[in-house]
Amino acid sequence: MSAEQILELEFGVITELIHSHALENPAHRALVEGSQVIDYAALDAWMDRIACALQREGLKPGDAIAICASMSIAYAAVFLGALRAGVVVAPLAPGSTTASLVRMIADAQARVLFVDAAAAEALDGVNAEGIPLVMLDNSKAGRPLEDWLPATGAQPAAVTIDPSWAFNIIYSSGTTGEPKGIVQPHAMRWSHVRRGKAYGYGPDTVTLLSTPLYSNTTLVVLFPTLTFGGTVVLMPKFNAETYLQLAQTRRVTHTMLVPVQYQRLMARPDFDSYDLSSFKIKFSTSAPFSAALKADVLKRWPGGLVEFYGMTEGGGTCILDAHLHPGKLHTVGRPAEGHDIRLIDDNGTEVAPGEAGEVVGHSAGMMSGYHGQPEKTRAAEWFDPTGKRFIRTGDIGRFDGDGFLTLFDRKKDMIISGGFNIYPSDLEAVLREHPAVEDAAVVGVPSVEWGETPVAFVIRKAGVDAQAEALLQWVKQRVGRTQRLASVRFLEELPRSPIGKVLKRELRDRYEADAAD
Repeated sequence: MSAEQILELEFGVITELIHSHALENPAHRALVEGSQVIDYAALDAWMDRIACALQREGLKPGDAIAICASMSIAYAAVFLGALRAGVVVAPLAPGSTTASLVRMIADAQARVLFVDAAAAEALDGVNAEGIPLVMLDNSKAGRPLEDWLPATGAQPAAVTIDPSWAFNIIYSSGTTGEPKGIVQPHAMRWSHVRRGKAYGYGPDTVTLLSTPLYSNTTLVVLFPTLTFGGTVVLMPKFNAETYLQLAQTRRVTHTMLVPVQYQRLMARPDFDSYDLSSFKIKFSTSAPFSAALKADVLKRWPGGLVEFYGMTEGGGTCILDAHLHPGKLHTVGRPAEGHDIRLIDDNGTEVAPGEAGEVVGHSAGMMSGYHGQPEKTRAAEWFDPTGKRFIRTGDIGRFDGDGFLTLFDRKKDMIISGGFNIYPSDLEAVLREHPAVEDAAVVGVPSVEWGETPVAFVIRKAGVDAQAEALLQWVKQRVGRTQRLASVRFLEELPRSPIGKVLKRELRDRYEADAAD
């Protein structure tokens, strides 16, 4: 079956599409990392060898491997080779603590660990189960990948993939706390691939990726690029100048960036000197994306801008085609085709039109559940009166009259001060209007008088002075009485996850530690 025919199926297999591209266009570039390039024929052959090796190790469909390493071509090839064998992939964040890595590996019941030198060092002495270590960078802590693989030309036993089978397990808590493994089935990944046609993916696509391969943010663009026969350029460590140079020289057409990366790129004085005319579509997800920043990207960066709003757990996705709806940049768009998104109150009842509520969603792309954690799975689900299953997002939003969704905040981040609800995002938007403020995050902290009270952490623009008291008074004049900030703290940078989310828990902890001194 040709690649074109597979793409028309209600359900297709990503690895079969890569095999079709290897037959139809074998010399076309599939993956690029620095000076290293691998074409579709070589990638397909490598995937066969990886699948063979896993079958040799006794892994069957439904068994799992874990990958913990920096982005690389070898990483992507192992991920794809495992999928060809029906094996589930658990990509783990290399920056996780040793204790978290051990818990995630045990939770996934990984049979083989694929790591690089840094991850192997983190696991040194605690791999109590004696799980085989295979080194993606051919370092010496375990068995080098090339030594572990069978000879070139090896053919794995054929596996027929069922849409309900687990594709990967994405862990939502990789630094502290108990990890939650989000099981995403093959059907969910295929739903991401099917919308690729609308965004111009094809053999001429060149996608530049600089977010980690353990993140769903990256994978929702990686797989569609390869299934449509395009080229993926991997950038293991983001740097704004290097990114722009790569985008220009590689004639990049598609990319996925988180908002903080857009912010750093657009802030470069030399941004407009780069030739970015090859771009067709730029994507963003994972964190709040300000309307002003979207507008700047639309004005100065060729090609469309598309924002996805959703969760790794799946459920419902909203899509904002920003270039088509410049008047809706304050929203995250409308529900994707076939996605049912609703708003519910604290009692689990749908709110009236025009009212705010927690966002819940249903679609073909939903997690099977949290791996081995049925109670947490149930807590993440909501069922309508007909029994239809939805995934709860924990976000508070409101639909406008045109069906566009505006988000206010994470439910857990909402501040209740003196009985009034305060949305931190409202205060953050006000703060960013101040000429001295580069960025800001607002969190609720304990208050004897009010229960909670809002505190702002602010990044000042380079070379611009601002005093805390003056900034407090400036905000006070622009917000309601119940929204007034209790204090302002200045930081050099906000703590963020590898995909750009502000770690508000760390800000709260920092405030409480300072208050205790």
